[in-house]
Amino acid sequence: MSDLNDLFPGFDSHWIDTKAGKIFARSHGSGPPLLLLHGFPQTNVMWHRIAPALAQTFSVVLMDLRGYGWSSAPRSRSGEAYSKRAMGEDVVTVMEALGHVRFRAAGHDRGARVAYRLALDHPGRIERLALLDIMPTVEQWKVIRADAGVSAHWPWLARAEPLPENDIARGPDAYFEGLLSVWSKAKSLRAFDARAAAHYRAAWGDPTRIHAFCEDYRAGATLDLAADEADIAAKKIISAPVKIISGTAYLTQAEALLTIWRRTFAPGAVGATIDCGHFLAEEAGDATLAELLSFM
Repeated sequence: MSDLNDLFPGFDSHWIDTKAGKIFARSHGSGPPLLLLHGFPQTNVMWHRIAPALAQTFSVVLMDLRGYGWSSAPRSRSGEAYSKRAMGEDVVTVMEALGHVRFRAAGHDRGARVAYRLALDHPGRIERLALLDIMPTVEQWKVIRADAGVSAHWPWLARAEPLPENDIARGPDAYFEGLLSVWSKAKSLRAFDARAAAHYRAAWGDPTRIHAFCEDYRAGATLDLAADEADIAAKKIISAPVKIISGTAYLTQAEALLTIWRRTFAPGAVGATIDCGHFLAEEAGDATLAELLSFM
C-alpha cells in the first residue's frame, strides 16, 4: 500500500464496519452528498480525474465495493455474498456512518448495478442517479443469450468455482489488462494513468479478490437476475431522476441504452453519449465531469 501513489490529496480515508467487514471509503468537499461507485476490475481510484472537481460542489464519497480495492472480501459461494442487493446495504451503512441518509449517486459498470439496485430497493435514499455504460442485468442476459460473443466474460466468470479463479490466477495482470485494453476506444492501456493502474494491479493480484470478482458475476447470473425479473414483473421503477451516460462503444447495440432503461426501470430517464470506450471517467474525464455536473 505504501508504494502506491495518493491520487486524492485532501480527501479523508475511512474504514467503516459493515456486515461484509470493513469497507474502504474516501470523502472530501462540501455541499449535497454525492456517492461515486466504481466498476470491474477497478477500484475507487477510477474517479481520480473527476472526483476533486466534483468535490468543489458536492460532499463526495468514493468507496471500494466489497471484494474490490481495500475493502473486505468475504468468502462466498454461488454469489451469495456479492449480490448487488447486499452490496447496496454496504452503501447504506457507509453513507450513514458519514452522516448521509439521502444522497446523489453515480455508478460505473458493476458500481452502476449496485446503484440502480439500491435505488429500487431503497427509493428514499437516492435523490438523483447517473448510470455509466450499462443496461439492466436482466436485459444484459437477454443480449448474451442471443449472441454468445457479446459480453462473453459474464458467463465465463460465472462458471462454477474454482474454474475461472484458477484460470485467472495463472496470469491476473494479462487477463485484466486485456479487458481494460479491449474495452477502451484505443484498444490499449493509454487511457489509464500508470499510477491508477498500479492500484488496480495491487488489488486484482490477490486470490481473495479474484474469487470475489467471480462471485460478483455468479451473483449477476442468479441473484441479481432474479431481483431484476421480480421487479420487472411487479412493474417497479426508479423514483429518482435518472441519467444514462454511455460511451460510443455501446452504439453497436441493437437498441440504445437510453431506450432500454426507459422501457424497464427508468421511464423518465435522460441520456448522453460520449465519444469514448467503456471507461468514461478515465478516457473522457472532462466530458464525463460536465455531464455529471449538469445533471447532479
